[in-house]
Amino acid sequence: MKRIITLDDIIDVYAKLIQRGVSFITSKLSLNTIKRTKSAFNELNIESSNWWNIPKVKERWNFLITGNSQLEYEDFVIKKFLHPTKKLKMLSLGSGICSHELKFAELGNFKEILCLDLTEVLLNKAEAIASKKDLNNINFEVQNVNNYTFPKNYFDIVFFHASLHHFKNLDELLGHKVKQTLKKDGKLIMNEFVGATRLQFPRHQINAINKSLKILPKKYRKRYKLNLYKNTIYGPGLLRMIIADPSECVESNNIMPTIHKHYSTIFEANYGGNILMTTLKDLAHHFIELNDEKENILKQLFEFEDNYLTKYSSDFVFGIYKNVTINNPITNIEN
Repeated sequence: MKRIITLDDIIDVYAKLIQRGVSFITSKLSLNTIKRTKSAFNELNIESSNWWNIPKVKERWNFLITGNSQLEYEDFVIKKFLHPTKKLKMLSLGSGICSHELKFAELGNFKEILCLDLTEVLLNKAEAIASKKDLNNINFEVQNVNNYTFPKNYFDIVFFHASLHHFKNLDELLGHKVKQTLKKDGKLIMNEFVGATRLQFPRHQINAINKSLKILPKKYRKRYKLNLYKNTIYGPGLLRMIIADPSECVESNNIMPTIHKHYSTIFEANYGGNILMTTLKDLAHHFIELNDEKENILKQLFEFEDNYLTKYSSDFVFGIYKNVTINNPITNIEN
């Protein structure tokens, strides 16, 4: 059953007011959907407390993707799947501040990386970083992907990092536009949220998240910058999702079926997030620096999510896919 508005929506609006100010809230009153989407990403230093801020969580991602908690996926991709190929061309769609694209640009395998995004402030920052590092193989273009003319048979790689879940009409995007711009044996690489569309989590997931919150002592359930404690979650309502960012998770549960329809799997790794993302939202600041107690709490949360994932598919997936249909797809590696 879809949720129109919940108590979580009210708390989230209040949190955004404290963390990002009145101007951010009023930006959501625009009738222009593109402007509302851009307003979600048009700041460089956003104050928040999310699971991706926690070093131990990042180590978990690394381990579940690469098998090594200290090995990030960019180096993993180069060493295992692209080495020793040189002069590669990459297109990144919805690249934001381009932190991953900049790292790829430094690794020596790319002749050209083109980053497209709606948000000029983020691309300007990325361009400044590239200039400082003297990276001449990466370019940045403020562009609505829907209006981009995809050159045919040009790119070796099309890359999505936390951006594909912002696109709709996936069959057209992935099955036509991306497919035609890739070379015959080109690769689609993604690191994405592929869970419930509009974050309309099923009841069993909401129940599991609330059970996981009980693992945290009360002192670690105090929300970031708020005098409120996180005791129960209800999930986001559709109304707030659409008002806050019309593109957020707009067709996310169709990502995996669409990719598997049009591409052959080279590598695929699940790294969860079903429990941790929502449980640690507004609480992650407690776990940036660890002591024995906090480390034990994170261990329990990780084990809780692992148990959940034995029954349910992962909300986050890292994958590498080949632009060709073959009878016997390359071995699919899963965690």
